[in-house]
Parts: sequence; C-alpha cells; structure tokens
Amino acid sequence: MSKQKTIVILSPGFPADENDTTCIPSMQIFVKGLKQNKPDLHIVVVSFQYPFKAARYNWHEVEVIALAGKGKGQLYRLMTWRRVWQTLKQLHSRYELIGLLSFWMGEAAYMGKRFAKKYNLPQYTWLLGQDAKAGNHYVKQVKPQAGELIAISDFLAREFSINYHIKPQHTIPTGIDTSLFGSMPNIREIDIIGVGSLIPLKQYNLFIQVVKSLTIQFPQIKAVICGKGPEMEVLQKQISKLKLEDHIELKGELSHPEVLALMQRSKILLHTSAYEGYSTVLSEGLYAGCHVVSLVKGMDSRPPQHHVPGNVENIPALIKELLHDPNLLHEPVLAYPVETIANRVAALFGC
Repeated sequence: MSKQKTIVILSPGFPADENDTTCIPSMQIFVKGLKQNKPDLHIVVVSFQYPFKAARYNWHEVEVIALAGKGKGQLYRLMTWRRVWQTLKQLHSRYELIGLLSFWMGEAAYMGKRFAKKYNLPQYTWLLGQDAKAGNHYVKQVKPQAGELIAISDFLAREFSINYHIKPQHTIPTGIDTSLFGSMPNIREIDIIGVGSLIPLKQYNLFIQVVKSLTIQFPQIKAVICGKGPEMEVLQKQISKLKLEDHIELKGELSHPEVLALMQRSKILLHTSAYEGYSTVLSEGLYAGCHVVSLVKGMDSRPPQHHVPGNVENIPALIKELLHDPNLLHEPVLAYPVETIANRVAALFGC
C-alpha cells in the first residue's frame, strides 16, 4: 500500500483551534488555502512553541502536532527540538514526505534544514520580515541556498541579499481569503484605521501624531487602532495628553473577521510600521476598499490605491488629499488571492 503524499510545515506557533483567528492570520489563510486547492495533499503542521498544551488535532482537515515548547529557552528549547526530530522521523515513516516548509528563518528553518538534509528531502524557508535583518544567527546555522528561500516581498529579498549575500530565488507574498469579507457597506464612517501589534516597531505613536495634525482641517475625524501589545497603555496616555479621546479609539484585540469588517467601514488604512516584509494587512486593506498609506513599499509594483509617501513628514498631506477628494473610490482591489499563492508554493514541491 502506497503512503500518502505529505507536506510538513514547521512553525513556532499555530492556532489552537479553528476559532483561534488571531494567531498568525496570514499563515492560517495560507495553510487553509493550500488544503482547499490541493485537497488530495496531506498537510501536517508541527508547531514548536504555541499552543501551550501539547496535542494532536485536526484543523480545517489539516493534521496539527503541537509540541508546547512555550517559548522557554536553553535546555527546554533543546528538549523541544528533540521532540520535533522524533516527530519528523515518525511522519517520515508513516507518510511519503514530498518536502518541508519552514516558517521562518529561525528554529523551524534550522530543524527543517537538518532533517531535510539527512533524508534528502526538499526544504524551503519562507522569510517573513524580522528574520531578514542583520544579526540573525540562524542564517549561519542553516546555511541556506538561494533556491531554498522564499521572500515574502521584493523588499525583503533585497534586504536578505544585502545582509547575507544570498538572494532568495523565490518571491511569494502571503495571500488573502476573499471569503472572509462580508458585503461592502454603503457608508465608511471611519476615516483612518490601523491594524497590528502595539509594539514600538509599528510606530503607533506616529499614527496618533498624524491624526492630531489632521484635526485642524477635519475636526470630526475618526480613527481606530486594532491590536494588542505592550504599548497599549503608553498609546492611551498619548491619546489623552493630546485630547484625542473623541478621535481615536484603541479597539484592542479583535477576531480576524471583526478586523476585516472594520476595514470595510474605513476610508484609509494607515500602516506606520518602520520595517515590514510585506504585511498581509496591506492586501486586506486594499480588498476591503481602503486606500492604503504605508511607509514600507514591500513589492516593487503596487496598485494605485497603495500610496507610499517619500518620508514621514509627507503622510499628513497625502491623507488630507485623499480625504478631501469627493470622488475617492473604495473599490475592492485583489492583489494576491490565496489560491494563486497556494498554487505557487505547491509547485515548488512538484504538486
């Protein structure tokens, strides 16, 4: 009896169940899309750290093995890696492994590359963003070949090439699932929306300053920020200090569908992140009908609804121009459908 053809995905984390929509939404969309587009292909996700409870379960017809490393360091991490290796050996014995896909250039790439080399399997690492920065010690340990690397954007491919003198051979952004979006509302009462973790890298202090500068010409301006993180209290204090309580609302963590619904009620998605591989939020904003303003370009080619100011100082003027435009259209723009992305990745494994 022939063994079932299987792709193994290695990741630091994965949703604990089908309702855990806030855990790495972009990866969820990809894995689900891969299964839907290749229903005969068996997919196993081996999750190193999260969920924090070890378990084997089914997620949208995908087999998930959670090892619950819980992010602990040193000795405990080595124990987790040992469990990863044993799990991969079991999977190799049970299935016909056609390859491994590692999210990202970290421990998943390290273990994936070692196992793939020992058992002569194809292995690819998908670079997300921070892992392409200088100083990632895993690059030296993994010793990736250009053909084994998938960059999430043109920007990230260049960044990795500059820092490590290896140009990723493949550039594939994460896709979006259009079925998660509801019907377009008739009214967009939110002027500006921000979506992402409340961490210094995302520069939501800048977001707040931009809104403050716009209140002079737009005294009724309304903005929301969706996300949680360590900067929550600092940002709330900044909002209070600038007397913007009537203009900016911190929504906290919302489910993925709730965030998409808010995007569809917004005119502009402002993404102030100082460094980004390519955020799926940008593609989601475009499909939600938003005009997107971001500091990082990501891809070399982009739709006209995606605006990239030359510098931080140009952001307020750009947004003013958009908000003043009486003919501003809010049509959905589909940049990267998950079906296309899933097929491109599957093709790397010959399926």
